[in-house]
Amino acid sequence: MEAEERALIKQAQQGDQKALAALLHKHYSFLVHVLIKITLQPHLAEDLAQDTMLKCMEKIKLYNGQSKFSTWLVTIATRLYIDSLRKKKREQALLAEEQSLRKLKWQMQGRGDDWPEVLDALSALPNDIRMPIILKHYYGYTYDEIGGMLDVPPGTVKSRIHNGIQTLRKELVTHEAELSEIR
Repeated sequence: MEAEERALIKQAQQGDQKALAALLHKHYSFLVHVLIKITLQPHLAEDLAQDTMLKCMEKIKLYNGQSKFSTWLVTIATRLYIDSLRKKKREQALLAEEQSLRKLKWQMQGRGDDWPEVLDALSALPNDIRMPIILKHYYGYTYDEIGGMLDVPPGTVKSRIHNGIQTLRKELVTHEAELSEIR
């Protein structure tokens, strides 16, 4: 690391905003170029570079000099990118689940079957709560069996079912109150 950059880093770590700005300016275009190659999306690369610079501003005091400063920035940037991919994957999974639920509801109503409010309330629960409730109350499995299926202790299954039922009751009471107001 060159002496000038070390001096800028030290000054930035001591709160010198001009030194921090100079340091970030020096590395910004390099970081964007790296991120364009990683993401293959120039707009995303720009956004990630800006997020990286913000993170660097927050965490500059944690930079310990064990790697080059540019390497530290690329590490922050790639972690932000990986986090954004995970978030996008979760969002896509939620969207797919929502679409599947709408399709199932539409199919059941198309056949003339009822769609009980309890299914709407169940669908709003997280998977780790909904699955034990369905396995216990719809299919009659024991807490031990459910724990084995989900790879969690039976006590955790019991707790999730209890808390989930409480949530369902509140949701259904609220729904009933809303319906009675409409009538």
